[in-house]
Amino acid sequence: MAVILPVNGVLPRFGKDCFIAPNATIVGDVSFGDECSIWFNAVVRGDVNKIKMGNKVNIQDGAIIHCTYEKTETRVGNNVSIGHLAIVHGCTIHDNVLIGMGAIVMDNAVVHSNSIIAAGAVVLEGTIVEPGSIYAGVPARKVKETSKELIEGEINRIANNYVKYSGWFKDQSHD
Repeated sequence: MAVILPVNGVLPRFGKDCFIAPNATIVGDVSFGDECSIWFNAVVRGDVNKIKMGNKVNIQDGAIIHCTYEKTETRVGNNVSIGHLAIVHGCTIHDNVLIGMGAIVMDNAVVHSNSIIAAGAVVLEGTIVEPGSIYAGVPARKVKETSKELIEGEINRIANNYVKYSGWFKDQSHD
């Protein structure tokens, strides 16, 4: 069963039709929109500051979402995929974004809409990721623009697939 705990009397809040894996951990001042999914071993810690997620956000296996005490909240827009083992910390992620597997997005970074952070990239503190761009490397730098094909074929496809995948686990009887 998932660990869902209050911190200082504040419980996480979930929109409609969300999936929470049985071993996910979600604590404190965290809010999710509709059709979100929090996958196996993911940790979302709203213990030291607020975390706000939009609609159709998927936080994949082993990812960590956190913030910094009294300094940075974490805000994630709509239609966002946060890849396996990624770390999203005290930053702002706008709509229609893909954060690749193992990527790290640090405090006060802003990832604008229709962007991709490549697998393994490290977006340093305070970095502003331009809208419609792909950032890769350590530290992450712009490598190219996102095409319509990438927005539809990767960003939207992955977000939609995770809504579908979560349906495989919902409403199962546990005898």
